[in-house]
Amino acid sequence: MALLSTPETSQEVPLPPEIRAKAAVGPVRAPRILRILDFFLSETLRNAPPEELVRHRVLVGAACFMLMLATLYLVSTLFAPYSPAPGIAGVLYLAILVAARRARTLVIPSVIMLITLTIGFLGGLFSNKANLEGGVHATNLLLPAFAVYLLGPRRALPFTLFLAVVMDGLYPLYVLRNVDLSSVDASFSLSRFWVRHGMAGLAFLGIWGISGLHSTARDAAHHSLERALKKLRASELKLSSIIESTDDIVVALDPEGRLLVANSAMERFYRRLFGKELELGQTLFRYSAPERVVVWRNRLALVRAGQRLRYEETYEVEGSRLVLDISMHPIFGENGRTVGVTLFAHDVTVRKEAETRLGEMHRTLVDVSRQSGMAEVATGVLHNVGNTLNSVNISTTLVTDKLRRSRVTGLAKAMGLVREHLGDLSSFLTRDAQGRQLPPYLIAVSDELVEERDAMLKEMQSLAQSVEHIKSIVSMQQKHARSAGAVEQVDVPQLIDEALRLHAVSFERLAIRIVRDYADVPLIFVDRHKLLQILINLLSNARHALVDSAQEDKCLRIHVERSAGGERLRIDVTDNGVGIAPENVAKLFTQGFTTKKTGHGFGLHISALAADEMKGKLSCTSPGPGQGATFTLELPVKGETA
Repeated sequence: MALLSTPETSQEVPLPPEIRAKAAVGPVRAPRILRILDFFLSETLRNAPPEELVRHRVLVGAACFMLMLATLYLVSTLFAPYSPAPGIAGVLYLAILVAARRARTLVIPSVIMLITLTIGFLGGLFSNKANLEGGVHATNLLLPAFAVYLLGPRRALPFTLFLAVVMDGLYPLYVLRNVDLSSVDASFSLSRFWVRHGMAGLAFLGIWGISGLHSTARDAAHHSLERALKKLRASELKLSSIIESTDDIVVALDPEGRLLVANSAMERFYRRLFGKELELGQTLFRYSAPERVVVWRNRLALVRAGQRLRYEETYEVEGSRLVLDISMHPIFGENGRTVGVTLFAHDVTVRKEAETRLGEMHRTLVDVSRQSGMAEVATGVLHNVGNTLNSVNISTTLVTDKLRRSRVTGLAKAMGLVREHLGDLSSFLTRDAQGRQLPPYLIAVSDELVEERDAMLKEMQSLAQSVEHIKSIVSMQQKHARSAGAVEQVDVPQLIDEALRLHAVSFERLAIRIVRDYADVPLIFVDRHKLLQILINLLSNARHALVDSAQEDKCLRIHVERSAGGERLRIDVTDNGVGIAPENVAKLFTQGFTTKKTGHGFGLHISALAADEMKGKLSCTSPGPGQGATFTLELPVKGETA
């Protein structure tokens, strides 16, 4: 582009060092004759665009040729009776060469050339009185054409007008005043003389016009081409700058996989991977293992067929693992056929490592959450078992006290008397004073023993109920533990009641009123353990909110219904506890956020994740501090007829 524009208008876009290094080529050595001509040009004229340089060389070549002719003419005057005056023009031709050696533009040397030629033309015209029509010779028309070629149409116009004025007026008047027309050839015609010189002047202007039209059209086409090339080069430079500025790998291949274009990122990767420099024209997988070459060829075949590929590939580079996200796209020609392939690769190693760490963290949070849920369940189990054990202890104490005070001891003593008087038992019972008291005593003891038996049976029944309650609590916990991770058909209201039973002791002790509002909802397929974990967490949070509240009538309302569309099941857990500030509602499900002094900040976060895993959603609303809160769990209703 720089060679197609003048130094005054050329604007070079700065290239990055990498692009300049790739684009640099060695100087082209010009032919000897051109090097000789360039010697007479200044540095500025020598470095002009190609079309301008051609004009410069033509001017210098013409000056050298005319200088040689003038020199030969001067030498010939030494041996012939010619006037040396025409040879003096050689000084002007030498001045042209000196001016071209120092000038920054072609104007001054061109003006000197045209002045020299005009002087020669006019000198020969006015000095040759024998040939009155020399000015109309066709060779003279080269003067305006040469002027337009060297100076351009505008600068050549005054020179052409001057020649036309001379031909149309000055020279004919000169002839009429200084030439004896009577001595001229009899065929001479004055009218013909005026017409021919007038026509010659018009021909000078016509040649200027035609040359100017040609020059203007050529310059317009040249400038249009130059602007298009400038835009193209600017676009190429911008594209090259973008390709070089990215850290991603950018490659262009031919249909056979040979390398056409590669940016610096690709060169660095190739050098790290193979320890060799990237070579244009070679296949991209030249040094790859045979099995990888087969894979690459298969991919190229698919892309040549018009497909776009995107995949991830792992490389071992300098002892470290590198993961690239690679995309390959076909390049289509005008006929719709694939003429090449573009390949883009982005380093996703950091993202993959982050995803791995995130997965490990998620698994850790799930484990911690399950442990926390197990702790919540265990706490509820222990509360219920502890409360039941109190009843067991009371029943055991009562039975022990009754046995300790039992009248069985008195009965044993009475039976001892009966054994002593077995031989005379009838006389002992009728005649002996102690014997006569024995039957009433036995009757009384018998009545008391019956009462003791009824009381102990009652306590034993109570003890059996307490043990059965403990067994049901343990059995329920074993059922949930056994179904962890399994998707099964669940009766949601029944599962909510089981979760409430695990917190029953706390709710009773804290005088929390439970309001159940269950609509007729279908069974749903969910992970029982995850759903129970969410419910226990929500009930635990509600219990804490009610404990910290100054509300006298502490109430927990649980509402279950099916959505209007029937595709989702909704569970609302509402309390009238301490409430939640508006700025904290959006943060509730963020990991590590908690409003409780002893909270760990991941219970609700894990519950929200569990809801997402079940294709559900966990949300919260609160009118504000002191006005309670509502946690809403939405779950999909699917597989009802399974």
